Amino acid sequence: MLPLVVRIERAAPPARTDALETAARAVLVMLSDERSVGDGEWAQAMRDWQDTRIRKVVRRARGAEWRRAEALPGITVAGKAAEVRVFPPVPLDGWPKDLARLQVSGTDLDDPEPPVEADASAPVLWLNPDLDMSAGKAMAQAGHGAQLAWWELSEEERAEWRDAGFPLAVRTADPARWGELHTSGLPLVRDAGFTEIAPGSCTVVADHPALR
Repeated sequence: MLPLVVRIERAAPPARTDALETAARAVLVMLSDERSVGDGEWAQAMRDWQDTRIRKVVRRARGAEWRRAEALPGITVAGKAAEVRVFPPVPLDGWPKDLARLQVSGTDLDDPEPPVEADASAPVLWLNPDLDMSAGKAMAQAGHGAQLAWWELSEEERAEWRDAGFPLAVRTADPARWGELHTSGLPLVRDAGFTEIAPGSCTVVADHPALR
């Protein structure tokens, strides 16, 4: 599975949408990193992981926990205020001890203000409005959606997205719009149901301009 750790300091937690978008970009940064492809040091682990279920788990850290996580091989991606560190895939029972001790359940965040309307000219990861997911769960699902979009793009389209810094938005769809989105043929995430929601639940539609 792919470990992600979000930094949540008690006095200054990030906004929920910022954390979701940063997690999605972190997955894309990991997928496109030179160490993850070809003969890179993480490439075999990435190939093995992508050949099975692309499971992701988000844990949270602060203070010394975050500093220990940053000392491990991985990539830190910053959003507006959010920070997410993504690590090369590990076996289910093979987490480094400094990550294994971090909490996974109950990771939740709020948006102090409603998110602005998404830019339709940029990729949007639409969340199912009928599902109640913790921020940690939603971060993992946004990462899944970004990865499915990445897989569908050509090499040229991937390079263009990467060179632009992986712009994207994560928004909850209006119920009426969700009905259209999840039958649109755009990349659709169906959750395996390990945590929080029922197996087979449709969680995210990845609406990338190149795939419309």
